[in-house]
Order: sequence, then structure tokens, then C-alpha cells
Amino acid sequence: MEKSKSSASLRWKILRRSLRAPSPSVSGQPSRENVSRRTSTGFNLIKCRVLDGQLAENLQISSNGKDICVSYSLPIGDDMELNMIQRREDTIELNDFEVSTKYNIDTTGLVCRWPSEDVLAYYCINHADFFRSKRVLELGSGYGLTGFAIAACTDASEVIISDGNPQVVDYIQRNVDINGELFRGTKVESMILHWDQEIMSELANSVDVIVASDCTFFKEFHESLAQVVKRLLKQSPTSEAIFLGPKRGDSLHKFLERIREIGLKYELIERYDDVIWSLHQKFLGGNDASWTNYDPEHCYPLLLKISFCGPE
Repeated sequence: MEKSKSSASLRWKILRRSLRAPSPSVSGQPSRENVSRRTSTGFNLIKCRVLDGQLAENLQISSNGKDICVSYSLPIGDDMELNMIQRREDTIELNDFEVSTKYNIDTTGLVCRWPSEDVLAYYCINHADFFRSKRVLELGSGYGLTGFAIAACTDASEVIISDGNPQVVDYIQRNVDINGELFRGTKVESMILHWDQEIMSELANSVDVIVASDCTFFKEFHESLAQVVKRLLKQSPTSEAIFLGPKRGDSLHKFLERIREIGLKYELIERYDDVIWSLHQKFLGGNDASWTNYDPEHCYPLLLKISFCGPE
């Protein structure tokens, strides 16, 4: 009952914020920009811009005002342009919550892009050799920026971009079709994957690398997330799950406890990239006006590597 209650409360909070018409700030009351820890640019490691006019029409963007096309410049050699159709940020409908309730999932993949997402994409692009000839799965992908970056910028043999929300997966598949020429010899698939459901036999213990960002926040999903990593990851010394996400109170700590309890090992790394660390220090010191309420507990993504324990 508690799990159902907390999930429902979260959905209604997002619904209330999304459906309520924006109002001007009242003197003496903080605006949402002043209290939110999330920022529209984040670490800004993957530059992006909204396409409009003929470019958007060429990609068959719907005319209902709900969708936009965002062009991401992937930082590899001459920047590679990845075009992705997605919802306008913070645009959500009642039907989205019906889907959320039906599948016991959250709607965050539709609502916005979170800061850890472009950090993970940037990290994977800069460690492209690690993915060569490997089968890669992105969990809880949202629109799948990291999965698409891996498919376009590395020589992975296969990239599966998965989310539990069928609406999100529809967007992923549209973007797979739009960007097919970027993937060269890499096979790219979209997939509806619910962490607490039976895993298809062809996926079980067959994935070389699992990637995920901002997936450890909700404690009610810790058990299923830990178990799906154990069931999908190939039992090989070179197989690994790579997660990025902030501490967020004791949420990450609780997830690490569960990882250890089910027989997996992990390494938690605070400083894993000089560029990202430099930005972290700048935000921490208040030296960048783009993220004035930066709080490392909720904003700085730690690198978590998960693997099977070796023989004693």
C-alpha cells in the first residue's frame, strides 16, 4: 500500500505542476527558478538547440504543439548532430498518468531531461573504446540520449535503449528511425522493459554493458533495479553496469546496500573526469550563474560501477 501511495502522490504532484497555469512571482514569495535544484542547462556538456521551421517539418514533427525536435551536438571530432523528437519540457497530459498508473511507472522520462543524463552521455563518448564490439543496454532511458550517443560515437555491436513507459519508447523508436545513418554498423533497438517483470530469455545474462542515469532516486524501485542488473548482465570479468546519479540523501546508499546483499560488487567514484569535476567545483563555489542553487547532494552525479564478484 505504501509503494502505491507514494507513486500516486508523486504523479499528482507532477500533474498539478504541469497543468497549473504559470503565474507571475509574488513579492516576498520565491519563484520556482529560485527553489528548484534542476536547471535547464545542467552541466551543458552536450550542446543542444531546438529546431524549427522546415527542419522540424522534414522530421514530421506533429503540429499539436506538444512535440519539438532538439538537435544535440555530440562532442566527437567535428561535432555530430543527433536529432531527437521529444515532448516540450514539463508538458504532460492526463492520459500520461493513466499509462503511469497502468504500468506502475513514473512519468519523469516524458517531463524533462535530468542533469546526469548528458554527463553520462559525455562520459561514454569519452570512453568509446570500452564499448567496442559489445552489447549495450540503457535502462530507464527516457528519450535515450546516452544510448544514442553510444550508438553514434562508439563501435558497439548492439545498443538497446529501454524504458518502462510505452509512450517514451514510441519516441525512442521514432528517433532510431530518424538517426539511422549515424549508427553505421551498430544495431540499435528500442524496448519496453519493466524491471520487475520476467526477463526475455534472449536478454538474460547476455548484456556486456548496462548504462543508466538518475535511476536510484526512488527507493521503492531499488529491489527490482538491482535484480534486473543481476539478471541481464553477462557473467564475465569484463561485463559492467555504469550508473551515474547524485546521492540524494540516503537513496544511493540504500541502493548500494541492496547491490551488495544480492551478491554483486561495486565501485563508487567521485572524481572520474577532469572537465566534469572542474564544472562541479565552479557550481559549488557559486561561480556560475546558470546554476545558482547547485547542491552536490542532489545535483552532482557520482560514478557507480557494478559487476559480478570474482571467484574467491
